[in-house]
Amino acid sequence: MSVTPLAAAATTRPAAVFRGRIGQDARSGHYAVPRRYRVHLTPSCPDGLRIAVVHSLLGLDDACPVTILPAVPDRPDGGHSALRPLYDASAHRYTGAAVGPVLSDDWSGRIVSTHAPDITRDLARYFGGDRPALYPCGAESETEAVERLCGQGIERAAQEAGSAGADPDARAAALDRLLETLGSLERWLLGREYLIRDQITAADVELWVTLVQLDTVHRHHLDASAVQRIADHPVVWAYARRLAAHPAFGAHLDLDGIARRHHAHCRGLEAAGAAVQILDWAAHTARGR
Repeated sequence: MSVTPLAAAATTRPAAVFRGRIGQDARSGHYAVPRRYRVHLTPSCPDGLRIAVVHSLLGLDDACPVTILPAVPDRPDGGHSALRPLYDASAHRYTGAAVGPVLSDDWSGRIVSTHAPDITRDLARYFGGDRPALYPCGAESETEAVERLCGQGIERAAQEAGSAGADPDARAAALDRLLETLGSLERWLLGREYLIRDQITAADVELWVTLVQLDTVHRHHLDASAVQRIADHPVVWAYARRLAAHPAFGAHLDLDGIARRHHAHCRGLEAAGAAVQILDWAAHTARGR
């Protein structure tokens, strides 16, 4: 799988307001103590879904409780009322939206981080114990390359390909990038069960959530022909189907919440591809639950 063309590209995630980290040293302020921290997330959000899957793979229900937020934020600014006290306590006169996901410190009542990649890495590093190594030693560059590949080659390419106001040539070029990325993944996954190792890693979580978004969100803004070409990658979608049947993955897939969140935020036009579902996610995730 070639990721070199994307090595210098930025991801599509917005800048995080809080970037604290959990550490081993008590002097850091946020040292690792079971049940000190709490994650606030909604699985209808891609980053929330990533954290939820990692949290389940690591079995952290006792060590780090999760508070589930509504699928659609309840404030006019796109934030969650339930998170407002944490934001107000963490930043004086904070005027932005109180958005998730959030890693909070129950001892201080303040936010540690709103940066999803940091949150998953810290949970795995300090609370994973003898559980699966989601960030294997020596795989840092591979994991980061997969994050860039998903962010640029799939997520952003799909957004641009489905943008109603974009130039037709730009939309076609974006679709070509998306299909090229899926083709690369198709060849790479042939004969493989997982993406970069012989076990589930954070790279698999990243790719799976991105494929979920592609089929449940971005597909709605593509024409039927484009969706059929996207679906014509049987190895990639068989991989997505296998992971969906895993309890740590499928149990968190809130299809209704994803749809409601999409309709609440999206201002784009629905295209013919909305009627061409690639995977029957509900059927595959039933086993996960």
